[in-house]
Amino acid sequence: MQAKELMTADVECIPPGMLVRDAALKMRFLDVGFLPVCENDRLIGTLTDRDIVLRGVADGRDLKECKARDLMTADVFWCYDDLTAEEVAEFMASREVRRVLVLDRNKKLVGVISIGDLAKRGDDEQKTGETIKEIAEAPRQAA
Repeated sequence: MQAKELMTADVECIPPGMLVRDAALKMRFLDVGFLPVCENDRLIGTLTDRDIVLRGVADGRDLKECKARDLMTADVFWCYDDLTAEEVAEFMASREVRRVLVLDRNKKLVGVISIGDLAKRGDDEQKTGETIKEIAEAPRQAA
């Protein structure tokens, strides 16, 4: 199974100039905890609910004026859509991340894979379980 068969394809990007409040409303509407940030059709970062709390609220930023680029995480974890599910799982485990964005070979964002998606793949249940356990037990990275 390849990443493109495993991923969730309906992922929405936001522009770096979007107000954080509008991004938070979009997260609520979509029922997600993160949004990719794209500029000129290229992935440049992600904005998470955790970024908003730790870099915005906790730091006392004016969220009425703050933009996605001000709080986003520029270090983005991604893979290509033609990697195997096992390669993606190994990548996620080695980086200790719970989700990875998926790009095509033209580096256009085409989807996202979460540990939940890995759990559904159903090929090698023992390997899947071990990978998910490694990711879930990893210490949370600071935003």
